Amino acid sequence: MKFPFKINIYRGEHRPRLMALDFVKYIGPGLLVTVGFIDPGNWASNVSAGANYGYKLLWMVTLSTIMLIALQHNAAHLGIATGDCLSEAATKHIRPWVKNTVLVSAVAAAVSTALAELLGGAIALNMLFKIPLRVGTVIVLAVVLWMLLTNSYKKLEKWIIGFVSIIGLSFIFELTLVHVNWGEAAAGWVTPSFPYGSMPIIMSVLGAVVMPHNLFLHSEIIQSRQWNLQDEKVIKKQLKYEFADTLFSMIIGWAINSAMILIAATTFFTYGEKVTELGQAQQMLTPMLGGTASAVFALALLFSGLSSTVTAGMAGGSIYAGIYGEPYDIRDSHTKVGVFLTLILAAAIIFFITDPFSGLVLSQMFLSIQLPITIFTQIYLTSSKKVMGKYANSSMDVITLWVIGFIVTGLNIALLLSYIL
Repeated sequence: MKFPFKINIYRGEHRPRLMALDFVKYIGPGLLVTVGFIDPGNWASNVSAGANYGYKLLWMVTLSTIMLIALQHNAAHLGIATGDCLSEAATKHIRPWVKNTVLVSAVAAAVSTALAELLGGAIALNMLFKIPLRVGTVIVLAVVLWMLLTNSYKKLEKWIIGFVSIIGLSFIFELTLVHVNWGEAAAGWVTPSFPYGSMPIIMSVLGAVVMPHNLFLHSEIIQSRQWNLQDEKVIKKQLKYEFADTLFSMIIGWAINSAMILIAATTFFTYGEKVTELGQAQQMLTPMLGGTASAVFALALLFSGLSSTVTAGMAGGSIYAGIYGEPYDIRDSHTKVGVFLTLILAAAIIFFITDPFSGLVLSQMFLSIQLPITIFTQIYLTSSKKVMGKYANSSMDVITLWVIGFIVTGLNIALLLSYIL
């Protein structure tokens, strides 16, 4: 089955085959979302956090992941209960001018995301093969477009699960080479700290973990699983396994993001080295940990760039198609326009960037600025009985989601004040 043709062919006539499904068979959608927050933008933000502040900003990864679990589950809840992704639901239930503002800004966020992903993949190619960044960008773009245009969803899911596994194993290997102060790390994970000058990095970490395009993407790809809108038992089972998939996948993402900060803290921060670009980080790892460590670092970054660029393109296609009230379908013209607009515009911007590392960090900060728009739109839709019926958010869900929305908004205000004052 090609993703997600079931929506426009079978909408309202879903025929699940539930046989002996268990948790393992439901793993997949959550891991596709996970690659979005272990992407090259995260690498830049996390390396900066660890190199400049040691273990002190680990708490931001923990907070971001907790918020992410709640938000991603809520987005998937929308997809399962309504059969619509977030973009489609916004088009159906929000006034056109408001909907267009929300979704156009979401497309811009997807472009910003794709910029970081493409640039990260190009940086990795430069590390490994000395390929110029602009040439590397074109190579990564070509490979990703080939994957999106020629592969079914199931194949993409398997590829990306493999990529995530390689990235995770790479960081496990890196951690075996360094000495982590686990006492300080444990304190860092649970103790909020705002060192002087750290607010831009905190915001970039937030934008790198809780990403607006992932909320749109999760509500779409969750529909790759079979479900029946008229069978309450099936929906409840889907929600149960979806949450388990989301929780499992987000914990993997938390571990990988934490590993990035731990490695930067135990190498660059310990030796007082300031990191201004990912290429510099890889070069500095060689005398500290050896050539193998630096090669593994670059290889993991390449897989991160490829996989996250694929999901950024899928998200852009889903959001753009949703503006016209359509699901993601790579054979459809609106989906193709969204995919090409997201990836090609991002690649074009890279040709004008003079400082790749700063570009990565700033792209994540932009995501955190757009994020409240997406969050409050999602809360409105999933809390509406008109949209969700009996599956609308409970009072506790609404309170939790609003608290998360206000935390994100407050951190954005703090970021702006840090530049003004």
